[in-house]
Amino acid sequence: MSVATAVPLSEYLNTTYRPDCDYLEGELLERNVGEWDHSLLQIELAAALHALKRKLGIITVTEQRVQVKTRRFRIPDIAVLKRRPATGIVTEPPFLCVEILSPDDRMVEMRERVNDYLEFGVPYIWVIDPKSRLTTVYTADGMHEISNGILSTRDPDITVDLNALE
Repeated sequence: MSVATAVPLSEYLNTTYRPDCDYLEGELLERNVGEWDHSLLQIELAAALHALKRKLGIITVTEQRVQVKTRRFRIPDIAVLKRRPATGIVTEPPFLCVEILSPDDRMVEMRERVNDYLEFGVPYIWVIDPKSRLTTVYTADGMHEISNGILSTRDPDITVDLNALE
């Protein structure tokens, strides 16, 4: 379960947390740190996306601060960008945000996170259960579940087979 602590924005921006924390309207929100399945899928998927860097001109980062609103920062497990941010914080919508579920994640908190990304203008959000590999894909057009493990986007055309990852 997430724990919130009140801190000023300036303190959040000038502090390194391990692991990094979301910042929501003055509250520092600890993220659920993944376990083995989460961690392994995160590195495998990030590597698969990173391998497309030259071909598609994308940048893949893990656990990068994304400023979704003036006083709201999220830390997606993986983000895919079309260009490098001007600062150490992503202030333009990533092309793709990936959230890999941890055992303590709650759906109400995940829905809020997904809504932040959608309202910010993120075209694709993948929420993945690392054990079953069931993925819910969110776009501005709605949501749908992917059970065959084949995840994709358009423009750029990214395709990843979760079943091919360890």
